Amino acid sequence: MGQSGQVTAVSVGPERLEALLGLPKDAKGLVIFAHGSGSGRLSPRNNEVAEGLRQAGLATLLLDLLTPQEERDRANVFDIPLLASRLITAIDWAQAEAELAGLKIGLFGASTGAGAALLAASERQSDVEAVVSRGGRPDLAGDEALREVRAPTLLIVGGADAPVITLNRDALNRLRCPKQLAIVPGATHLFEEPGTLAQVTELARDWFLQFLSSRKARSGTTNFIDREDAGRQLADAVFHLRTEQPIVLALPRGGVPVGYEVARKLDAPLDVVLVRKIGAPGQKELGIGAVVDGANPHIVLNDDVVRIVRASERYIEDEGKRELAEIERRRQVYRQGRVPLSAKDRTVIVVDDGIATGGTMKAVLRALRETGPKKLVLAVPVAPTDTIEELRPLADEIVVLSTPEPFYAVGAHYRDFSQTSDEEVVDLLSRKTQRTSSLKA
Repeated sequence: MGQSGQVTAVSVGPERLEALLGLPKDAKGLVIFAHGSGSGRLSPRNNEVAEGLRQAGLATLLLDLLTPQEERDRANVFDIPLLASRLITAIDWAQAEAELAGLKIGLFGASTGAGAALLAASERQSDVEAVVSRGGRPDLAGDEALREVRAPTLLIVGGADAPVITLNRDALNRLRCPKQLAIVPGATHLFEEPGTLAQVTELARDWFLQFLSSRKARSGTTNFIDREDAGRQLADAVFHLRTEQPIVLALPRGGVPVGYEVARKLDAPLDVVLVRKIGAPGQKELGIGAVVDGANPHIVLNDDVVRIVRASERYIEDEGKRELAEIERRRQVYRQGRVPLSAKDRTVIVVDDGIATGGTMKAVLRALRETGPKKLVLAVPVAPTDTIEELRPLADEIVVLSTPEPFYAVGAHYRDFSQTSDEEVVDLLSRKTQRTSSLKA
């Protein structure tokens, strides 16, 4: 490997792909380039972008995605799955190199290489932290892959490249990750106009520095990008449970995007825990208990709060019936006839997007305990320390990524805490059910 700031020729993976590695001193992250059709590690435009990234402290890897023999078959240039597999090879290679291990990885795709970069990002969600496309064809990744990408993605298109603008806008609508479309005025497909490639470099540099430069916090103040990002981090933290063949139960609605990422990483079934808070008379935000769905629905009360607010038995009964009706509505909408997962004799991972007071989660854990699980695990991205301590006797294991003090609100620890819709919940549950079924087939 080269000295700091130098560009060195290296061979990558079992195919011995020829590559150029640029490694500045104290690199902030690594960007792997996916070239377009008919291009490779010597692409002048990508090398110009790479130089700008290295000046900002980012390591770069420009490699030929095809061997010389493979390049003789022109069809290989447009074989997106093949190109994506070579990017995955490069990711694995980088993670095994002592000087690169530990660096967050981003992918920069040009033209058809953008499709390959997004396909690789969809398959390596826990390894790819950011994606940038230049004049790219993200549509070539396919609709399913676009929906599975979780890395923040920037699509850069020339303002005079009308057909590609349309393709990128369509792809942007399919992406579910943090995303942005940047149009460089006056630029054509290859960004040959004076100053346009410099704008690409600046946009890519700022995007990669935003998402590759700093480690995700595990304690103290946390700033998750969104629920998907929190879910990916949480999945890493509970990965040790994978051998126990767990099931994942998420609290709707916000807990489902988090739970989906956990279930995907662990190849585990995903279902929802249908629970509704019972609010105090005249103070609906103050929980006096909760109703938890199941073979025998449970009403779990906080006796101290019930006594303080003087909630009558009639009030509790009426509110319980009302919330059970809402649970029934959600059951029909979310499960769509699917049989709920049984927790009996299983390792159960209960997931939400965060916990504040813990009243609802107490009800969930108590109700699930009565169903006879082998192990009951609570996993959340963020919660206050005192709440976790109150919940600790109710679970066999608790995994929490951050316990900030002072604690204000769950949403304060997310950049994007927009409301999760019923439609999103249905989509995620359906996708996970289909994925689990295909793995068993």
